[in-house]
Amino acid sequence: MQFPPQVLAAAVAADATRPALTFYDDTPDGRGERIELSRRVLATWVAKAANALQEGLDVQPGSVVLVDLPAPHWRLAYWALAVWSVGATLTVDAHEGADVLVTADPDGDLAEDSDEVVAVALPALSRDFGRELRSGVMDEAAELASYADDFTAWDDPDPDDTALVHGGERTTYAELLPDPGEVPQGARSLLTTTDPGTFVRQVLQVLDARGSAVLVRGGVPADDDSRLTAEGVDHRCATTSPA
Repeated sequence: MQFPPQVLAAAVAADATRPALTFYDDTPDGRGERIELSRRVLATWVAKAANALQEGLDVQPGSVVLVDLPAPHWRLAYWALAVWSVGATLTVDAHEGADVLVTADPDGDLAEDSDEVVAVALPALSRDFGRELRSGVMDEAAELASYADDFTAWDDPDPDDTALVHGGERTTYAELLPDPGEVPQGARSLLTTTDPGTFVRQVLQVLDARGSAVLVRGGVPADDDSRLTAEGVDHRCATTSPA
């Protein structure tokens, strides 16, 4: 079986310069932001985040990381892949026992119950979180660049270890990857689901199919296909959770 880091590595090896994620933020706060990450650039973000988790926060197989970021979003994608690169458990459910919280809301209720917090500024060009953070909170925008571009896990998870907690259900590493054919090979897939657990699995499906994803936060009007045509979208991922 393949683990998520091997899926990403295989996609990079196949064509490192091909887009992996193209993200549009059509929410009122997004100001029409568009960002595109090649497979190599995505892998770099994943490596930096994984190094921050492993070296900076002592995350390892058996650790639980709660990623509280919106879907669909490119930052949620690389943090999810980073958690899986370390071999830890990713939860998108509120989890009192989480070892680390990665969040865009470091002053929220979840952060009050977390000893280790990573504050994530969502805008692409952020150089810091934008305001003062409480002592001990990692400012991702200011600190992530200091971590290495390559990552080697200290330990590997077992296939039966929990990879994802979503909607109260646990998915093991052995169960995480879909059956071949969930996403057409090489497809340019549209991802619009606002469910974070569904979204992170769809990103993995797209990478496993050696495809690329267009993420639209804020939805796509049913009668407006001009952007999708321009982006070459030829497949739409479901907005419901995978069975």
